[in-house]
Amino acid sequence: MSKHYLTIEDVNKTFHTGGNTTEVLKQIDLTIDRGEYVSIIGHSGCGKSTVLNIVAGLIPATSGGVILDGKEVNAPGPDRSLVFQNHSLLPWLTVYENVAIAVDKTFKGSKTAAERREWVLKNLDMVNMSHALNKRPAEISGGMKQRVGIARALAMQPKVLLLDEPFGALDALTRAHLQDEVMRIQAELQNTVIMITHDVDEAVLLSDKIVMMTNGPAATVGEVLSIDLPRPRDRIALAEDVRYNKYRQAVLSFLHEKQRKVETLQQKREEKDAQPLHSAQSA
Repeated sequence: MSKHYLTIEDVNKTFHTGGNTTEVLKQIDLTIDRGEYVSIIGHSGCGKSTVLNIVAGLIPATSGGVILDGKEVNAPGPDRSLVFQNHSLLPWLTVYENVAIAVDKTFKGSKTAAERREWVLKNLDMVNMSHALNKRPAEISGGMKQRVGIARALAMQPKVLLLDEPFGALDALTRAHLQDEVMRIQAELQNTVIMITHDVDEAVLLSDKIVMMTNGPAATVGEVLSIDLPRPRDRIALAEDVRYNKYRQAVLSFLHEKQRKVETLQQKREEKDAQPLHSAQSA
């Protein structure tokens, strides 16, 4: 049995649609320790969300598997909470009710109604949303909606918190503020986090480890970069930190190299497609 808290073992994923077969992931191997904050980064189409969905149990791997805390993952469960880029709040429920519905589902047999209410309030307080308990999603900002989504996920006491570009739709100021909140919460709870992001600075700021994916199809883990920066982290202080900038440059170089390969391949395809046309015109 793996000594790691979460293990992704030789995961492959192939999709079959309309008679076409696409190999999205190839031999994904990754180990994550309890309490680690891990970011997955890569160009669009590299299968980042597919990895997250397999860990969440939303889709099965074609081969290989995921082991969490000694048990195989083969279906969704409350031990893995997923926060999407879109907050996914129910618009007809209040802030309080959006969190309460998850808490009631998870703890109805183990907590009394009073205990569940207290737990909902505690988690909303953790994300600084106690002032908006009776507001509906349409009455609060995008950043507040994401706070509620994070509170709902945390309230389920998951073994792993899965974040699918949770700050991607927010303006820069709100994004930075919510990143700081997530760092504070993670430091307090010491929970295990896997986050998908396109943002290099975000990955370096938040992570203990950055997983860099190769381009799809048949994407795999290209490199894993350990981020050895002390916590708590201050984004202003890190801007001039030599190690921070070294990590940032390493991720940017990896992504640039993968993008260069894509552009080279695309150019070769265009040249190949143009050859028959050129031959016909010459004739």
